Amino acid sequence: MALGFFALAIFLFLTLDPDVSPSSTASASAASSEGVEVQITYGSVIKLMHEKTKFRLHSHDVPYGSGSGQQSVTGFPSVDDANSYWIVRPEPGTSAKQGDTIKSGTIIRLLHMRTRKWLHSHLHASPISGNLEVSCFGGENESDTGDYWRLLIEGSGKTWKQDQRFRLQHIDTSGYFHSHDKKYSRIAGGQQEVCGVREKRADNVWLVAEGVYLPVTESKQAE
Repeated sequence: MALGFFALAIFLFLTLDPDVSPSSTASASAASSEGVEVQITYGSVIKLMHEKTKFRLHSHDVPYGSGSGQQSVTGFPSVDDANSYWIVRPEPGTSAKQGDTIKSGTIIRLLHMRTRKWLHSHLHASPISGNLEVSCFGGENESDTGDYWRLLIEGSGKTWKQDQRFRLQHIDTSGYFHSHDKKYSRIAGGQQEVCGVREKRADNVWLVAEGVYLPVTESKQAE
């Protein structure tokens, strides 16, 4: 696990803004392991865990055999999986920048770290349950409103933090980001379906689990 965090810190150093040093990314992830409250900021690399089943949000370069035929998205049972990291990015055209905190109600995007495609949804039917399909689509410079998700924090918190319960609501379809214990037997044996559902349910709640959390920018810390 420590090697995984180190590799992520190196990745951030090579690909993100020069104002973020490897020591600051390492200290941010260390703060999480020491029990310090960690805020999720733009540019952080995170794993999302489905609260009810404890599976991590996962993708890989395997297309769906039905529906859109786009890159499949699943829930993965193991903590140690390099295909379960996602980079938090803002909605294009806003003033948000790397290191900014994220308030409940904000529209965000999630970029799959390994394949560089966006978490996406649309009206195609999901393969197992027939709900709204969730896929990965596009690229770093190719994004549309199908990649937009509204962050809805559960409880009294107003700013996104690690271990805080939240939902994601898709902007185009209004579907809630969802998973359940219905599992694939072929394209991703043992992995479970991730989809969108029309209604708010107890099992469309998620948590931020492992990751490298970029420190809050100084201007935001003063708020």
